[in-house]
Amino acid sequence: MIRLAALALLAMAPAADPVTGYQVAPSRADPAVKAFDDPSYVFAAEGLPADAPLAVFLPGTNGKPAYNANLMRFVAGLGYRAIALGYDNDPAVVQVCTADPDPDCASDFREMRTFGTGKSRTVSNPRAEAIVPRLVALLRLLDKEQPARGWGHYLDGDSPNWEAILLSGQSQGAGMAAWIAKRHKVRRVVLFSSPWETSGRERRPAPWISGASATPIARWQAAYNSRENTVPLIRAAYAALGLPAAQVHVLTLDLPPGFGANSPNPYHGAGIRDPRYAEVWRAMFGRGSDAPE
Repeated sequence: MIRLAALALLAMAPAADPVTGYQVAPSRADPAVKAFDDPSYVFAAEGLPADAPLAVFLPGTNGKPAYNANLMRFVAGLGYRAIALGYDNDPAVVQVCTADPDPDCASDFREMRTFGTGKSRTVSNPRAEAIVPRLVALLRLLDKEQPARGWGHYLDGDSPNWEAILLSGQSQGAGMAAWIAKRHKVRRVVLFSSPWETSGRERRPAPWISGASATPIARWQAAYNSRENTVPLIRAAYAALGLPAAQVHVLTLDLPPGFGANSPNPYHGAGIRDPRYAEVWRAMFGRGSDAPE
C-alpha cells in the first residue's frame, strides 16, 4: 500500500521540468557528524532559476528523511529546491519537558537541537549535530559539487540565507521549524501537527510558542488531523502562535487501508504521507515563484 501511495503522489506532481533527487549522508557534508547519519534527500527540477527558493523539511521523532522524500519531491515540483534533512530527533521535547517544572525547558531543548547552543539541562549534542550547522554543511557541499544549481544562494556567510528558505516539518520537526522561524525571518513556515509542548499543571502551551516572531504571521501555514490524539494541545499551540483560522488546515479523511495499523496515534503522520492531501500541500507550500507575503 505504501508503494501504491508513493506512485499516486508522484503522479500528482506538477508536470513541469523533471525533478531529480539524490541522497547525501550528513557525515559526508561534515565528518564531525557521528550520530543520526541517515541520508538527507535532495530534490531539484532542471531549469530552476538560481534564485528559486529552498524548502527544508524536518522529520518528527524517530523519523528519517526517507519517510518524507515523496512529499519533498512533490514540493520540488512546485518550483522549489527541496531538502528532507536528517538531524538528532530522539528523544522528543514532549518526552523530556512535559513533567519538568522549568518553563524554559522546551525552549532550551530546542535551542540546543537547532543551533547547538544554549544551556539545556535535559539534552546535549555537539554543535555539528545541530540542525542549522547540518543544513549549512550540506548547502556548502552541494554548492561545491553543483555550483551551477544555485545552492550558494541559500548561504549568507556561515549562516543560512533565511529569507530564501521555506521551513517545514512534522511533529517534533514542525516544532523545530517554528522555533527557527520565531528567531529568523524565513520565506514561509509550513507546520504539520506541532508544536504542542506544554508548561505547568494547566498544560498551557510552552511560553516560547506565544513569544515574538521574526517571521510575519502571514507567512505561517499549519495543519493537523481532526482525529489525532493531541488535537486540543495542537489547537492551543496554533492559537498561541497567533495563526488565523484561514491558515490552519484541518484534515479529516479516513486513513487509507493498512496505514498506521500499529501506531497508537495513526492519524498523526497522515498529513504528510497521504497523496489525497495534494491540494492542501499546494495551498500550504505555495509555488516557488510566488512573492513572499
